[in-house]
Amino acid sequence: MMKDDEPMPKKGAPDEFTLGRRRAIQSGAAMIAAGAMLPVTSIVGGSALAASSPPENTAGFNSGDKPLGNYLKTKDGTEIFYKDWGTGQAIVFSHGWPLSADAWDAQMLFFGFKGYRVIAHDRRGHGRSSQPWTGYDNDTFADDLAELLEKLDLQQVILVAHSMGGGEIARYVGRHGTSRLAKMVFIAAVPPLMLKTNNNPGGLPMSVFDGIRKGIVENRAQFYKDVSVPFFGYNRPNAKVSEGIQEQFWRLGMQSSIKGSYDCVKAFSEDDFTDDLKKIDVPALFLHGEADQIVPVADSSVLSAKIVKGSTLKLIPGAPHGLCNTIPDEVNEELFQFISKA
Repeated sequence: MMKDDEPMPKKGAPDEFTLGRRRAIQSGAAMIAAGAMLPVTSIVGGSALAASSPPENTAGFNSGDKPLGNYLKTKDGTEIFYKDWGTGQAIVFSHGWPLSADAWDAQMLFFGFKGYRVIAHDRRGHGRSSQPWTGYDNDTFADDLAELLEKLDLQQVILVAHSMGGGEIARYVGRHGTSRLAKMVFIAAVPPLMLKTNNNPGGLPMSVFDGIRKGIVENRAQFYKDVSVPFFGYNRPNAKVSEGIQEQFWRLGMQSSIKGSYDCVKAFSEDDFTDDLKKIDVPALFLHGEADQIVPVADSSVLSAKIVKGSTLKLIPGAPHGLCNTIPDEVNEELFQFISKA
């Protein structure tokens, strides 16, 4: 009860219990924020990460909640978002369909702490990049990549690509040469040609790609959930399923432009990269999982490695298409062995 000499609380003023809750919430939020700024200590590739993270060129958010960071405005006005972390020799990553630069988190963290400069862009129509109506073809993707390398004035670059990104970096060489490059890595990549033709009898029939387009049009949210299962090999016996990895695939896929996702099916399935591969004259690694259900290895990396003179073919037993996420330590070690080799 109140004492006679205590003032009456003002109408609408919070009581002590409410004030206490507010202080507790604010204190907890401050602790979480402080915790988010603590140095990262983790294990990557079997060795402890340093307490300090590599220098990062991207900022956070401004008062308008618009992501701040690095953007390239291409010749046609499309804005390409990219991450640019660390120092040292540059490794530029090209992601697969329908994802974004975030798909390379495990690799960028690993190589950033190994002393490399790691760069990854969101392909036009994907992630944080612009979503134009047109321009979803490999010539344009390769030209966007060329503009990025030119803007950053990169030399002795190591290009690393997954899945559809393999077509992008192959076409880059076909259109812009290898003068800026030191090495190339193709991971579960689509070249030389996915579609079954008279000259490519081992390819996949058009009905497969028509089915993908149908799934995008009818219910792409459900389609991305469904395709994530074979993408990561989670339909195989004794597979160790990660709902987090599947949800991340879905999230990144849903960030993409539906028009871009639709048009990209033609780009990654019908383009023949044979002539582009023949122009590669730098060391190249083709890394592929033998259990890939999305890009069958026998008609992709096995053939590409025969086309690119002096290239290296490495097959990983039991590995799925999304091996960069399911077995990142093994993939990172294979990449490091190839990249660091003199």
